[in-house]
Parts: sequence; structure tokens; C-alpha cells
Amino acid sequence: MNDLNVASRGADASGEDEALVEELEVDEVEALDDAEPLDAEELPSDRIADLVELIVLGLVDHVDAVALDVTDSAEGSLIEITVAPDDVGKVIGRRGRTIKSIRTLARALGQRLDTEVEVEVLD
Repeated sequence: MNDLNVASRGADASGEDEALVEELEVDEVEALDDAEPLDAEELPSDRIADLVELIVLGLVDHVDAVALDVTDSAEGSLIEITVAPDDVGKVIGRRGRTIKSIRTLARALGQRLDTEVEVEVLD
């Protein structure tokens, strides 16, 4: 299965969405091992936001409606995801499994970069 070929599937393919997220988890963790060190100008939250954006873009139908708002503070970073109303359910997933997986990946990368991160979906 193509990693980002989610847009052509129907909304009832949540089991496949979960498998996609699991597949992305493995691919992204492997990619993290090869990641370059942070530049002096790049914040850790920038890398985490890039990861979240990559995953979300693979899940939604309306990629042009995806927006991420990153707020950095002393406690950590907050990444707020905004998507088209039709795509909110795809990002959250059944019983919140998809967003939970996205949060897990974001927190795992945050730990590697020594920062805390929260991910929220805005409706």
C-alpha cells in the first residue's frame, strides 16, 4: 500500500487508517534515526510540526484546508491542527485512535528533541 494514498479511500476505511498510521509510525521512527541535528535557528517544535503535518496531509481529502498553529512556551509546545469540517473525523479516527497515534509520535519526537508537546484538533 502507498503510504500516503489515503485520499482515494472512503470514510469507512478506519481500520485501514489505523494500519496506515502504524505504518507511518515505523517509517517516521526509522527516518528519525537519520535526522540531521537542529540548526541554531530551527526550534524543536518546527520538526515536530513538520511530522504532524506530514501525517495529517496523508489522512485528509482537502489538503489545502490543513493549517497548523504552533505556540511555544517555557513548558513546551502546543500544535493546533485545523482541517476542513469533512476531514475532522479522519484526523480524530474511531474512538480517537488516529489522533492518539499522532500525539504519541509527536511526543516521541519531542522526547528525542528534549521538549514537551501537545497536539490538539480544532473544529
